[in-house]
Amino acid sequence: MEKIVILGSGPAGLTAALYAARAELAPLVITGNQPGGLLTQTSEVENFPGFPEGILGFDLMERFQKQAERFGAKIQYGSVTAATLTPDGPQKLTMDDGSTIETAALIIATGSSPRELGIPAEAALKNKGVSYCATCDGPFFRGKEVAVVGGGDSALEEALFLSRFASQVHLIHRRGEFRGSIIMRERVLANAKITVHWHAVVANLADPSAGKLTSLTLKDPRNGNTSPLPCDGLFVAIGHIPNTALFEDALTLNNGYIVLMSNESSATSIPGVFAAGDCADQVYRQAITAAGMGCRAAIDAERWLASKNQ
Repeated sequence: MEKIVILGSGPAGLTAALYAARAELAPLVITGNQPGGLLTQTSEVENFPGFPEGILGFDLMERFQKQAERFGAKIQYGSVTAATLTPDGPQKLTMDDGSTIETAALIIATGSSPRELGIPAEAALKNKGVSYCATCDGPFFRGKEVAVVGGGDSALEEALFLSRFASQVHLIHRRGEFRGSIIMRERVLANAKITVHWHAVVANLADPSAGKLTSLTLKDPRNGNTSPLPCDGLFVAIGHIPNTALFEDALTLNNGYIVLMSNESSATSIPGVFAAGDCADQVYRQAITAAGMGCRAAIDAERWLASKNQ
């Protein structure tokens, strides 16, 4: 049986692994479907302390992992498909290869996943023009016309990144002003390759029968008026959903986010189970806050194990 298992390998999970490893708990990290977490999909990270020139998200997470491994963290690639969590423990996890893992303490740092538009043709055109990661797919649209949906920092960052490759970027936002940070707004509005479509939502996509995206139908939510927008790519950046479905019958959740028992603790509603990062953070959702939450979870788990003489 493991002393401590960490689900997730983003900033929260790997920071928890670093602290747990330095406490000689030999943590086992289950990476999940996206090793390194969502940060690996970003371009240059400019707001993580210690990197005045910025650093690529993938490179930053590679450093996180190497540092945790240096102190003895174990990395297992794969995903958990089922979890049996009980107040008396041990916590039991079933892996995607059918194997099972038991652990005394568990840190959940499963992060979040991109929110989809939820319109009929979206699923049919995934990876055929519809994407949720500009960093991953942007270079495929060099010299082409693309659109981005959203009004927060993620959408603004995606639009700016795509302007390096695309001939024109259409930024579609349902409101009349952005929700993103001032510096990101200023950069977008100053970019000649970005056209902002205010008070617009994507109502439909064409053309699934052609096997690729050819245009969008935009709708003004104020009056229902529609208009076509020809484009080759659509990047959806309208937020994320916490990856907590595995725990909805076991843990206390709020809008899908794991509820922590107090502001001073990372403990969940089950003793010995802790949470950190975007799966438990509805407010900040930043790499640096996720890392801090991972540190807190590891310390809480270490103290809990010590109290149980484990």
